[in-house]
Amino acid sequence: MIHGMSTTHRHASVAPKRSAAEVNEEIRALWLRSGGTLSGEQRRVYQRLVLEWAAASPRAHSHTDSAHSHTDSSKAA
Repeated sequence: MIHGMSTTHRHASVAPKRSAAEVNEEIRALWLRSGGTLSGEQRRVYQRLVLEWAAASPRAHSHTDSAHSHTDSSKAA
């Protein structure tokens, strides 16, 4: 039984990442289903989705890149 649990966990971590747009759709659907007020469980789902959306967002990656280039250019000055 323990072996089966660990195998399931491995499959979950190998799942392909979703795009920010796909995660955003799920966030919107969650808010629509909730009627604008999230329960405790829905709030936990929302928090997980927001983190997933932020990780998938192209802006998150470009901000990191621009922060590094800014640091590098200030050293050269």
